[in-house]
Amino acid sequence: MALALRALTTLALLLTSPLTLAFTLEDLQKQLSEPAVVKGPFIQEKHLRALPQPLVSRGQFVLARDHGLLWLLQTPLRQDYRITASGIARRDPSGWQTLPSRSAGAEQNRLFFAVLQGDSSGLQRDFELNLQGTAEHWQLQLNPRSLLLKQIFRRIDIAGGQYVERIELEESQGDSTVLRMPASSGATALSDTERSDFAD
Repeated sequence: MALALRALTTLALLLTSPLTLAFTLEDLQKQLSEPAVVKGPFIQEKHLRALPQPLVSRGQFVLARDHGLLWLLQTPLRQDYRITASGIARRDPSGWQTLPSRSAGAEQNRLFFAVLQGDSSGLQRDFELNLQGTAEHWQLQLNPRSLLLKQIFRRIDIAGGQYVERIELEESQGDSTVLRMPASSGATALSDTERSDFAD
């Protein structure tokens, strides 16, 4: 009798645990969008079929929930990008210049923005999403739905904990990009410089 009771209890736990403890896309979106500002270093590796070694670039990013994303490349060359609801801009000596919205680079930068924000509803329009794991260690796989995105990406794998820590984009032509953000931190407000960059 005790054995049967234990078996029933175990079965009940197995049946209810996925429902009560599952980490959902809504949970992930809430977790990633909670801080007003997330910032930190990034390392980007571009793996090209034609080159034996990846092209590595480094920089800093600033994601502000109410403003957008600053993507500040520092090496091997300095180049600043700003992604907001109104589009993508690159900084040159005369200020911020809006980029064409339909380029592959623009699609990739827009995707980074949606991923870092945890914008699952936006991502679901363009991708089939498969989330596994817990709030502390999760993995999200994105498979493109639209023909346009299928021409650019084969699939995208994202992993993280409190913040996004790694993004890998497998491109349809065989190249890939790995983006690592090893030391992100949250903040309650932008610095004066960051606020100015979003305002210009």
